[in-house]
Amino acid sequence: MTAGGTFEGRGLDCVRGERVIFEDLDFSVEAGAALMVTGPNGSGKSSLLRLAAGLLRPAGGHLLWDGAEITGAIEVHRARLAFIGHLDALKPSLTVAENLSFWSALSTTHGRLDDAALDAALNRFGLAALANVAARLLSAGERRRAALARLAVSSATLWLLDEPTAALDAASTAALIELLEAHRAGGGLVVVASHVDLGLSGAAALDLGARPRPTP
Repeated sequence: MTAGGTFEGRGLDCVRGERVIFEDLDFSVEAGAALMVTGPNGSGKSSLLRLAAGLLRPAGGHLLWDGAEITGAIEVHRARLAFIGHLDALKPSLTVAENLSFWSALSTTHGRLDDAALDAALNRFGLAALANVAARLLSAGERRRAALARLAVSSATLWLLDEPTAALDAASTAALIELLEAHRAGGGLVVVASHVDLGLSGAAALDLGARPRPTP
């Protein structure tokens, strides 16, 4: 992981179809920091993370990395982030281990995943016994753990997580929190959209439900 950087949104407007999701939204996350995004369903949590990942374009405002617009170098921005959305993004025909190796190979920093790193990622989320099981045979909780294990082999600086604790048990949630705190300790940035308070130390809060309703 390459540590450092400040990620900001300034005056962001988000429109999906004909609906204004939010307007004039600001946030800032520095190296080693975390931002917890909360709010009821439909308030724009997922949309904000998709904007942050460069998967959606803001209808207005700016997304900045160290003061520079990410739209001017969107591929560079995507290379520095890991995004875990509602879908687990696992290839059904590949085993858990093969899925992790596939995702690691997309990273120019790690390249091929060595056995020690693979074992560590599997063990972190209690997946060692499932390493050779095809993803299509996993339960919802097992799929979620396999998806989150991608973070343990990621070299990305910015982690964007959308409801990461969905289908997780208490032990897996604790493993995720430990991983997030370790990432921050190394200078990484974390943005989490969740209905669950993960208790991340010193995390800033952005409550989309407390914002004024967008104008029609």
